[in-house]
Amino acid sequence: MKFRWASPLAQVIAVGFICFCCPGMFNALNSLGGGGQLNSKVGQNANVALYTCFAVFGLLSGAIHNKLGPKWTIFLGCATYVLYAGSLLCYNHTQNGAFTIAAGGILGVGAGMLWTAQGAMMMAYPREEHKGVYIGYFWAIFNMGAVLGSVIAFAINFHVTEAKSLGDATYAVFIALMGVGTLIALSLVPPSSVTHANGDHILIQQFPTWLGEIKAIFRLFLDWRMLVLLPMFLSSNWFYSYQFTTVNGRYFSIRTQSLNNIMYWASQIIGSYSFARVLDFQGVNRRKRALWGLTIITVAFVATWIGGIFFQRTYSLDMPQLNHDFSDGRSYVGPLFLYIFYGLNDAAWQTYIYWLMGALSNNATVLSRYAGFYKCIQSSGAAISWRINAVETPFMTELIICFALLVASIPGALFLCLRIKDHTEETGDYDRAAVSDDKREHLEPHDKREPVDPQF
Repeated sequence: MKFRWASPLAQVIAVGFICFCCPGMFNALNSLGGGGQLNSKVGQNANVALYTCFAVFGLLSGAIHNKLGPKWTIFLGCATYVLYAGSLLCYNHTQNGAFTIAAGGILGVGAGMLWTAQGAMMMAYPREEHKGVYIGYFWAIFNMGAVLGSVIAFAINFHVTEAKSLGDATYAVFIALMGVGTLIALSLVPPSSVTHANGDHILIQQFPTWLGEIKAIFRLFLDWRMLVLLPMFLSSNWFYSYQFTTVNGRYFSIRTQSLNNIMYWASQIIGSYSFARVLDFQGVNRRKRALWGLTIITVAFVATWIGGIFFQRTYSLDMPQLNHDFSDGRSYVGPLFLYIFYGLNDAAWQTYIYWLMGALSNNATVLSRYAGFYKCIQSSGAAISWRINAVETPFMTELIICFALLVASIPGALFLCLRIKDHTEETGDYDRAAVSDDKREHLEPHDKREPVDPQF
């Protein structure tokens, strides 16, 4: 198989490694509770600022991506991750949280740009029959970053059994890896240069005007397909504050938090890739696969969160830091497996959302707007949930809110699943008059081509 850097798979894998270095390392930090700080308040408030800015710029990032292209959109986004990790290192010495909170807000702007560009590439570059597996490839590589970050934190803090903040060395390693990811972004090629093995270009639309792009983005608030998915979008990151701070950060010792996160993010690799294979199974039509997927994630999260209720009854907000360690033996196994299943559920939930959006269009321009809209709503929910966590809401209340939002997502997702078509019809997704003559020949929907294996 001949390697081509401009192939869809190579570009998606490249973005996977970029996210391995930047959001992956951020997830490793964030899942320690408070960004690895003993005083979790600064991390919680930084997350509120982060996700508030993420919500605003996530919505606008579709236009930015469609104008600048993925290389510069992702490069600028990655640079803000380096700044945020640096602010936590600075906090170790100054104990002044203002810089960290400000860096969190700036990271929200950058994350909106990065994740919008990444989502558009992941959904638009593959052919219809391979969208699930491309999502699986990306999610596996991306979460390897969080696994590595957690391994680093675990190794450095292995002999630390008491609750304390991460040391400077841990933050320094994270900063270096984030810097590598930022540089990799400069190697990405423009969407117009991305071609499949048979020479077919991906479906793209030329940037109209800023006003036209902004109008197209805000029309998403009137698109019934986006509206029915609003609860699903809102809930998709809501539970992080509960899982990372209330469960992992409050119940376990610092080294055990790192070990838990190795298992949490590793389970995401398995969960996303295996679930993506189900969604791409060609033995049944796409509507049935959508219904299968919804059934699987519904059963999985209901069972897991019911287990979470029983676990949460064992400790509460008015109890001190519990500092449970993996050396506790049998008493550690149950909470560990619950945490692993939280990770599996998260991977399947987000994989399913991306797959659903990818089933609505093959147009990179349209999908960048969908990705930005998704990240806007997702981050709005995350900002609220981190604030709920920061004001010390009772733990069981936090859990019930998370569970209720997940349940509320099912009717809208089912409504859309029943209307999923076997092949995407692009007639309403782009204006042929706005596309240059030399690209019109490449605007035929993927279902008119012979299916081929995903390749470089």
